[in-house]
Amino acid sequence: MSRVLHIKKVDGKPGEVYYPLQIKTVDKPTPGENELLVRLTAAALNHRDLFIRHHQYPAISFSAPMLADGCGVVEAVGPSSTRRDLQGKRVVLTPMRGWESDPETPESGMVPVTGSTTLTDVGCAQDYVVVHESEVELMPQHLSPVEGAALPLCGLTGWRALVTKTNAAAPGKNILVTGIGGGVALNILQFGVAFGANVYVTSGDQAKIDKAKAMGAKGGVSYKDKDWEKQLKAILPSDRPYLDAVVDGAGGEVVAKSVKLLKAGGIISQYGMTVGPKMNWLMSAVLNNIELRGTTMGSKREFRDMIAFVGQHGIKPVVSQTVKGLDNLEGIDGLFADMEAGKQFGKLVVEIATDASPKL
Repeated sequence: MSRVLHIKKVDGKPGEVYYPLQIKTVDKPTPGENELLVRLTAAALNHRDLFIRHHQYPAISFSAPMLADGCGVVEAVGPSSTRRDLQGKRVVLTPMRGWESDPETPESGMVPVTGSTTLTDVGCAQDYVVVHESEVELMPQHLSPVEGAALPLCGLTGWRALVTKTNAAAPGKNILVTGIGGGVALNILQFGVAFGANVYVTSGDQAKIDKAKAMGAKGGVSYKDKDWEKQLKAILPSDRPYLDAVVDGAGGEVVAKSVKLLKAGGIISQYGMTVGPKMNWLMSAVLNNIELRGTTMGSKREFRDMIAFVGQHGIKPVVSQTVKGLDNLEGIDGLFADMEAGKQFGKLVVEIATDASPKL
């Protein structure tokens, strides 16, 4: 048998409702042709999971397992599999479907994220999952299960936003990462530092800026200060007193502020707009040939490249807090509460099982 964590439907308007968590038990699945049975050991939350509980996300499923991020151990290999070498190996799961390798846009036209969606029945908040053999990658050996679960969606999103979109993942380049503390922003910081770039950050919390500097950021400023762009300009290197790229997940005034700092032809890589669904595009950005590039998630090829880079450089995702037990609904609700309050610095992770099979 396999436990499945999902959301329960209750009445309420989008934004006001908060769907409760629920556990159900289903039969343990069996892998089919070219499939793998993975015993999940850990799964992680993303902001989309909070949006889902508030009914602020499309194609919500009330029966499918929650959570896109997860890792585990391959327990069985299906018939005709070309990856029998994965038997017994630790793997991380791809958090999306339908995007193979096109660097510009998904081949399928739409990329559903796994977990709590009617578009795919895969989710990582369960004891066992069956996936196609192409939907896993070997977990870097230096990662624990908690760290492995913290990596997939944020790591992929951050990798594409920085590496594919900015042309600034290189030694000596100056990069601004806004809203440090979230999983994507922290991965971008780690990737940028590993590439040898000078990474600067913004946050509304000085403690988070200090933690980012301890992780290798060259400096940071508070976006609560009206003149934060002037403060940032003052700490840029004298031999390169401008930004090559901004990687942003908030929107708002990012164009108005960063256009004063970006070099001519600089890039704003936008992976989210948490401040609001609109922002102003200025003529000064046009005159300076600034490029605004939207980006979201990434392809399997980018996922493989990101995982390999993490292994090569020994990068460990930042984990803010963990709880033990898939059926620890009170503890998991606590993780959601921290996310809603913006308390976390890093990922929030559920430890599903130890190296022993779950006892049901």
